[in-house]
Amino acid sequence: MTVSPDLRLAVRTRAAFACEYCGVTEADTGGELTIDHFRPRAYDGSNDPDNLLYCCHSCNTFKADYWPLPGEPTLWNPRESPVAAHFLLLADGTLHPRTDQGSFTLRRLRLNRSPLVAYRQRRMAQTERERLLDRYRELVTALDQLTSQQAALLREQHELLQLQRELLQLLLAHNDPPAES
Repeated sequence: MTVSPDLRLAVRTRAAFACEYCGVTEADTGGELTIDHFRPRAYDGSNDPDNLLYCCHSCNTFKADYWPLPGEPTLWNPRESPVAAHFLLLADGTLHPRTDQGSFTLRRLRLNRSPLVAYRQRRMAQTERERLLDRYRELVTALDQLTSQQAALLREQHELLQLQRELLQLLLAHNDPPAES
């Protein structure tokens, strides 16, 4: 039961070309990732798009063909609930489980493995740099607008001073006593 190229592309595209478990992208790994059967084929998992996940080689290896037997914990299914429902990203780049399912998935897939933590730290740093750059651009734009407004006000002030000078000259000329002959 192989996955057709069209279905593979559909799964990749739906996942935004990133591992649906850990978030690593094709660009980060330098190549395509793998297709994972959430319910493994060994346990009657199908090629139905809802059963297919795009994932990195490490997550796929750690997941293997896990399928819970009665009473065993279940893995988080990224197709059914968002990552934030099960994991909290901490400032140090590690994931903290929010649910039992998240806790089991974190251990099973080793989602706090060193390269992933370093990857998350780099992404958080990049996100912060982009946020600061956006803020810098906003401030530069505001400064440009203020500079333009200041220049307009200075021109207006110059014109008003010129008018004031002319008015004072008229008043002085009008109030001067007539010259005696």
